[in-house]
Amino acid sequence: MGSLKKVEEQDLKVSTEPILYVNGVRRVLPDGLAHLTLLEYLRGFDSSQGDFSKYGYVWLFIDTIDFTSKSQFDNFTLTLRLDHIGLTGTKLGCGEGGCGACTVMVSHYDRKLRKCSHYAINACLAPLYSVEGMHVITVEGLGSCKRGLHPVQESLARAHGSQCGFCTPGFVMSMYALLRSSQTPPSEEQIEECLAGNLCRCTGYRPILDAFRVFAKTSNDLYTGGSSLNLEEGKSVCPSTGKPCSCNLNNVNDKYVGDDNRYEPTSYNEIDGTKYAEKELIFPPELLLRIPTSLNLTGAGGLMWYRPLTLQHVLDIKAKYADAKLIVGNSEVGIEMRLKRISYRVLISVMHVPELNVLNANDDGIEIGAAVRLSDLLNYFKKVATERAAHETVSCKAFIEQLKWFAGTQIRNVASVGGNICTASPISDLNPLWIAARAKFRIIDVKGNSRTVLAENFFRPGYRKVDLASGEILLSIFLPWNRTFEFVKEFKQSHRRDDDIAIVNAGIRVYLQEHSENWVVADASIFYGGVAPYSLGATKTKEFLIGKIWDRDLLQNALRVLQKDILLKEDAPGGMVEFRKSLTLSFFFKFFLWVSHLMDGIKESIPLSHLSAVHSDHRPPITGSQDYEIMKRGTSVGSPEVHLSARLQVTGEAEYADDTPMPPNSLHAALVLSRKPHARIIRIDNSEAISSPGFVSLFLAKDVPGDNKIGAVVADEDLFAVDYVTCVGQVIGIVVADTHENAKIAARKVHVEYEDLPAILSIQDAIKARSFHSNTEKCLSKGDVDHCFQSGQCDQIIEGEVQMGGQEHFYLEPQSSLIWTVDGGNEVHMISSTQAPQKHQKYVSHVLGLPMSKVVCKTKRIGGGFGGKETRSAFIAAAASVPSYLLNRPVKITLDRDVDMMITGQRHSFLGKYKVGFTNDGRVLALDLEIYNNGGNSLDLSLAILERAMFHSDNVYEIPNMRVMGKVCFTNFPSHTAFRGFGGPQGMLIAENWIQRIAVELKMSPEKIREINFQGEGSILHYGQKVQYSTLAPLWDELKLSCNFAKAREEVDQFNGHNRWRKRGIAMVPNKFGISFTTKLMNQAGALVQVYTDGTVLVTHGGVEMGQGLHTKVAQIAASAFNIPLSSVFISDTSTDKVPNASPTAASASSDMYGAAVLDACEQIMARMEPIASRHNFTSFAELVRACYAERIDLSAHGFYITPDIGFDWTTAKGKPFRYFTYGAAFAEVEIDTLTGDFHTRVANIVLDLGYSLNPAIDVGQIEGAFMQGLGWVALEELKWGDGAHKWISPGCLYTCGPGTYKIPSINDVPFKFNVSLLKGHPNVKAIHSSKAVGEPPFFLASSVLFAIKDAIIAARAEMGCNDWFPLDSPATPERIRVACLDELSSSLVNSDFHPKLSV
Repeated sequence: MGSLKKVEEQDLKVSTEPILYVNGVRRVLPDGLAHLTLLEYLRGFDSSQGDFSKYGYVWLFIDTIDFTSKSQFDNFTLTLRLDHIGLTGTKLGCGEGGCGACTVMVSHYDRKLRKCSHYAINACLAPLYSVEGMHVITVEGLGSCKRGLHPVQESLARAHGSQCGFCTPGFVMSMYALLRSSQTPPSEEQIEECLAGNLCRCTGYRPILDAFRVFAKTSNDLYTGGSSLNLEEGKSVCPSTGKPCSCNLNNVNDKYVGDDNRYEPTSYNEIDGTKYAEKELIFPPELLLRIPTSLNLTGAGGLMWYRPLTLQHVLDIKAKYADAKLIVGNSEVGIEMRLKRISYRVLISVMHVPELNVLNANDDGIEIGAAVRLSDLLNYFKKVATERAAHETVSCKAFIEQLKWFAGTQIRNVASVGGNICTASPISDLNPLWIAARAKFRIIDVKGNSRTVLAENFFRPGYRKVDLASGEILLSIFLPWNRTFEFVKEFKQSHRRDDDIAIVNAGIRVYLQEHSENWVVADASIFYGGVAPYSLGATKTKEFLIGKIWDRDLLQNALRVLQKDILLKEDAPGGMVEFRKSLTLSFFFKFFLWVSHLMDGIKESIPLSHLSAVHSDHRPPITGSQDYEIMKRGTSVGSPEVHLSARLQVTGEAEYADDTPMPPNSLHAALVLSRKPHARIIRIDNSEAISSPGFVSLFLAKDVPGDNKIGAVVADEDLFAVDYVTCVGQVIGIVVADTHENAKIAARKVHVEYEDLPAILSIQDAIKARSFHSNTEKCLSKGDVDHCFQSGQCDQIIEGEVQMGGQEHFYLEPQSSLIWTVDGGNEVHMISSTQAPQKHQKYVSHVLGLPMSKVVCKTKRIGGGFGGKETRSAFIAAAASVPSYLLNRPVKITLDRDVDMMITGQRHSFLGKYKVGFTNDGRVLALDLEIYNNGGNSLDLSLAILERAMFHSDNVYEIPNMRVMGKVCFTNFPSHTAFRGFGGPQGMLIAENWIQRIAVELKMSPEKIREINFQGEGSILHYGQKVQYSTLAPLWDELKLSCNFAKAREEVDQFNGHNRWRKRGIAMVPNKFGISFTTKLMNQAGALVQVYTDGTVLVTHGGVEMGQGLHTKVAQIAASAFNIPLSSVFISDTSTDKVPNASPTAASASSDMYGAAVLDACEQIMARMEPIASRHNFTSFAELVRACYAERIDLSAHGFYITPDIGFDWTTAKGKPFRYFTYGAAFAEVEIDTLTGDFHTRVANIVLDLGYSLNPAIDVGQIEGAFMQGLGWVALEELKWGDGAHKWISPGCLYTCGPGTYKIPSINDVPFKFNVSLLKGHPNVKAIHSSKAVGEPPFFLASSVLFAIKDAIIAARAEMGCNDWFPLDSPATPERIRVACLDELSSSLVNSDFHPKLSV
């Protein structure tokens, strides 16, 4: 890191051996590693794969060394073992390039362009040898806590942009790569786009964008070190020397100097940002001088890797290996090999073949090499679009728009044009466009013979079939310029805009010519993706169009032809048949209006109200405000301190379970899982597994040393299945092997023979079969419901159903545990990613037959949990403990993302059946409610979740007569479990649905109905608790004022009146959330506080840090208690041998409980110190501590806290389950595209009552993160199971088991205006330091988006004269939005009460 001076080209040793630079370190790549990804190499692959230490010398550039001679350069070497690189800052989140946690920056020297290229890639997909000869920079290469943070890291940490921290290195590297690749400061839009391939489940994205926005708006001297380098005009930073030089700026300059001072530069208090350029990693000089060579390397399983440098070499290899796969970015082949388990013997990397990388424009069009990367293609299209006549580049502009939404930045940076074409995916975004744009493909065979084929003829009927013989490859693509009055347009609709595959896409072209004052269709092309196994052309529609006059009659008639032209069977794979059919019509309709609008002035204009179907979305930069008061108590409490681990997280130094170094003799574990939803096990055959490479042993139920029966509340689960399996994904056994991959391979080779049995696959199936978990029927009541309905008090009575799908936790860090024995197997220790270390301790001791005192579980931090690691992590650790204990060897188990999602359970789906009576003025008099949740195949926490849903089924409404019945359904799915809100959101969502329906029936606004029925101070709830200290009224009033609701309503109505095809909607939704575990015994907490003689304090408590800032708040409480700086307090990892019997970190109560326990311990110590303190006037806390130590005062204390004044008795169904309530309310404004179902959240205003916040910055982060997670639940995230609603999925299987199919919110889903305010002046007398819990209460406020969407749909349906109430299930995906928006196009496909299918 730093500079090399006076090193001439002839002085450098330039080798031809395969090399790679990682963070400035030179590494030789040995043969035999072709099977590895870059991520596996960086994190440290297993030494069992070979001894590569002989290859382990490196060259390291350090800024403190001045190489002035060849001898000094030659002698500076360092030997490392390659199998222990251990750069664990780069994380494995999904393994399929869908989350961005593995993002690194790759730099290489383009000899043709004579410049360095820097770009972000997904290390989890990049083959190791694909980056040979390049410089890879990971998050560790930017900065560290010891040597100083890079400005990107520092800005993110200080802006509260890191919570759990697991995704943080990926965001840092995406931003860093953008800065390194930019010649000028990036725009805010570019920053948002560069982060499209990165997911975060904690923050809500807003603070991340705020952190990085400074690099778009301020002088970038902090980044380039412009002030210290003092660059002269016309000079740049030389990548060879790191010093100013007069090299051509277009050659190798990789830095920029900006002069935009609209905002003050961000200052960094712990590093001098102006000096950072002197630490910046330069591009290694050796790589500038090194001539690329062809490679012929191997990997495990006989894999052969070739890197030819000429087209002829490619053809020669292809002639020898006809089935060889050509790759560039490996974005498709990598997934095929790792997730689909397709085996390829020969891989040919064509990244460096010049003939396949051409990008040339001539008079006829553009020639595009098949290996051209999509990001390069995008930039080239943008370039030619500014250089050529506008009409010539219509196709280019269509590609520009389509590529914007094609995957994430990291994928576009490596994926090739030819790879996307030849994959021939039926949902390819680009192939319909190539066809529509009249592209031609040039194909060459191994003998050098070439031929040209039209794109339209290249794709053959059938799944992934193309006109390419085994001895042929795609050489290039020719895209012709467009003619005058030739129009080409792209279309795509997906579940999520950013980084998502299409549901349906299209490329449509029309060429118009003027005849007798009419514009006639001379040629046309209409091709769709997502409606057939290949890109399907609407041939009959095309034939109809040609020769017709371009007018409204043509539109209506073409739509009728098109509807019969594109057919989808009812059971078509992918489902959503009606929606997909409607999109084919909507896209053509939009295309017609678009063309007509462009022809405006030449022919008849389209109505202004219809232009909303034409205008492309303009997304403004995300803005937000955070409004709170700072109520400081002592030195730290109340201060908006940065998360204590933020700096470790932004540098990648924060350690998670899977980062723990493996001890010697360690093994990896993989689970043997059921493939049937309900079956009898006939036979288990492990004969093939035994011969699998690296296999050590298989363990089944008979091998469990203790008890095989486990369970969170009741022991109704088998650790390893015995005789029967009751869901797909149930654990049958566990395999251990020498590597993670070998363990997975061996586990797949364990063959289980089954006898199928009937399966229950939905709540409705369970109700019909009366399939319920034992003793789970519950009832709460108040008043006399039946009498109220029968007495005539109610002016109206309505009945209905509400169903809502589940939700995947999608914590970025998968489930992981490392378990080992101690003292000859007498003790068992583990490091686990869990919210409940005590639960791990209990499960492991139980299945091993050991006392709990001999089992220790430690957790430093976890990369997100949200309830998914409360109970469902324990059985995974328990399973891995069996081989560790019996073999007396360390065992690590880390689940792959698809397995994690398949077996660990999700948020419960719910079905609610309501009957509500109310008066004509909107007052609710009676509610009779039945609630069912889908518990899965074991009880787990389903009953407690049902109970909380029942407790919250009134939300904030006064209901004089109320009865709530609940049951937990037994189904043949993996056991569902805790998730943020723990049933409360489901109960409240049912309530808000019938509130909204009352509003429709009475033709009143839902907000008015809500206000009429608000509970007040002293209200008695349906479970007997009295409402105290309610802040609902002032909070609601503040929200109405902040959003100016009346004006917002007026503006939305005005917009809707002027726009036929886009509609806006608004909603305000309140909630109250009860704080406490509803199981009384869990409301206890312990802590251990130790004061050292230097005045520092060590705190250990039973809570787990999972990004919510628990450790930070607890440290603030301790700091204020001792009146010392926050920096003097350190929180140790959570460990069962320090604080016993800790409850899970859940229920939003951890800050309350563990904060109080720590305060108790601190007060004990202060009480002991007080006599000493009163006798002397000490100048510092450290001086006081030393004096106490000299007097033999005990400076350690165990603190304890029990939540007072709570308890509920289910025998009487009355009591006080909650200590207090956290109140909140949210306003949302959305805009929907009624033709596609796409939507944007334009505004979200949130007001929450948190009393006097312990840390308002952390609390705001929790609110924003919870809101975005809730937005995913109500509008984006849909679980699709193999059930009666989805017969195209294998029974009981989860289809949406990874980021490719399951879509959590991305940056593009953040509200344009995202405002959060904490209610002021309302201290909470019932919790520590007058604060309130924050983790779960804001989650439900995202339902304001759902009801705003419904408000917009109401406006759309009104255009058709349909004003009746209609159901809108959650999540309100584009499918549900579109089919609910009745119009002329959809009326032939669905009726007004059509209900899209949902897994419930």
